[in-house]
Amino acid sequence: MKHRVGWIFFDLGSTLIDESECYRQRILRMSEGTGVSFDELFTVMTEQFRRGEKGDKKAAEQFGFALPRWMCEYEMLYPDAAECLERLSERYRLGVIANQLPGTAERLKKFGIDGFFDVVIASAEEGIAKPDQAIFRLALDRAGCAPQEAAMVGDRPDNDIAPANSLGMTTIRIMRGFSQYAMPRSAVETPDFTIQHLKEIIFLSEIQTSKK
Repeated sequence: MKHRVGWIFFDLGSTLIDESECYRQRILRMSEGTGVSFDELFTVMTEQFRRGEKGDKKAAEQFGFALPRWMCEYEMLYPDAAECLERLSERYRLGVIANQLPGTAERLKKFGIDGFFDVVIASAEEGIAKPDQAIFRLALDRAGCAPQEAAMVGDRPDNDIAPANSLGMTTIRIMRGFSQYAMPRSAVETPDFTIQHLKEIIFLSEIQTSKK
């Protein structure tokens, strides 16, 4: 049986929010005064992300560095995000399922996109984090929709695609940020759709799924 999707949930980092400058600042601060170059750290981080690991954390561990504070002030909204959300909100109800530091609602407001979302589920506020399926179930419960009636858009095969697939949601992977280098390691990490830009979601016409 086919189910028409009525809800689309989004990850934030490297999906709607460009974190590239945040990572650049983290690498700069890790490498400063150590004798390890920016390029060396960047290469190690990229390889770790390619393996499906949290690359910045693994690079810090490999070199014995402390992991610098994540600097939210360098986050930027991707140029195509607001238009995409506006267009999609005309046909779908939208939500967020994201692993975030405290203050997610304030950041969404700062970016001017808070009004597009009917449900915002963030790990810091809820005390559960992806890839735990519980955070997805919580979002679906608050949305009042079945998994088969929802889609998940995110960049990570492990955190976004696998748990959503396991629940029966339609999955859309966007190839952005460091996680674009990570290849699916199993069928459950393989998305229903793979996109390069958010606007591609608009042209998926009616997103449907045959999952049970």
